[in-house]
Amino acid sequence: MADVIDDKIKNYRTAPFDARFPNTNQTRNCFQNYLDFHRCNKALSSKGQDASPCEWYQRVYQSLCPMSWVSLSYQKHLNNRTFE
Repeated sequence: MADVIDDKIKNYRTAPFDARFPNTNQTRNCFQNYLDFHRCNKALSSKGQDASPCEWYQRVYQSLCPMSWVSLSYQKHLNNRTFE
């Protein structure tokens, strides 16, 4: 099963359809994947496990989110610890 997931990550092109966000506006989808990436990374790192499965969320939010949102807004809150 891990091989299948690794293949999907390697062949990743753009964010797949997510039924939780059926509308054209993908702002919430962007934000949710950004949060999921950092939650996954934090959870697996605290357990001492490999955080490579979290790469999926990172690739999705990088595909969906404008970089100005990530670099200016989200990172600012993350660095100020007002995001957790």
